Amino acid sequence: MNNLDGNKISQPSNIFIKNMVCNRCILVVGQIFKSAGIEDVNVQLGKVEVGHDIPNNVFQQIEANLNEVGFETMSSQAMQLVEQIKNLTVNFVYSNQTDERKVNFSTFLSSKMNKDYNYLSTLFSSVENITIEHYIINLKIERVKELLVYDEKTLSEIAYEMGYSSVAHLSGQFKKNTGFTPSYFKNLGDHKRKSIDNV
Repeated sequence: MNNLDGNKISQPSNIFIKNMVCNRCILVVGQIFKSAGIEDVNVQLGKVEVGHDIPNNVFQQIEANLNEVGFETMSSQAMQLVEQIKNLTVNFVYSNQTDERKVNFSTFLSSKMNKDYNYLSTLFSSVENITIEHYIINLKIERVKELLVYDEKTLSEIAYEMGYSSVAHLSGQFKKNTGFTPSYFKNLGDHKRKSIDNV
C-alpha cells in the first residue's frame, strides 16, 4: 500500500534472487538487506522473505547493490522456477550424502518441486539454453576439479562420491568437458575452475 510521499511500495513477502547458489551468497545478500536497514528478513538460497513493506527508494538501492555483486531480483514465475531448479541441482551435486545421489535425479527434482520432470526440463532449457542434464554434468565437473585441487581423495574415491559408475567413466566425461585428463588437470599450475554461478 502506498503512502503519501510515494516512497512506500508493497513488496511481495518473498523476493526471488538469481545466482544465489551457496551459503556465502546467503551471507552476502543478508548483509545487503541489513545494510539497507531491513532487519526483518529470512534469507535462503534464491529467496529472501521480508516481514514488511520496503520503501521504493530503499528497494531500488538494494537491487543496485545486489547487481554490483552479481545477483538480480526475479519477477517472473518461470525465472523463479529455474532458479529453484538450479539451487536443488547444486545441492544434489554438492551433497555429501552419497546415498542421496543414487536416487534418480528426475525423480528427486519432481518430488522436491512437485511438478512433472518433462515440464521442468523444457522450462529450464528454454530459459538457460542448456539442458538440465548438461547443467548437472558441468556442475559435477567443477566439483571434481575442486576435489582434485584439494588432493585429499583418490580418483576412485572422487568417482564414487560423485556417483560415477567407474574411474573410466569419470575420466572420459572430464576429458570431454575440459580437454584434460583428471591427472593432467591436477598437475596444472593454473587450475581453470569456474564459480558455481558461472556454470
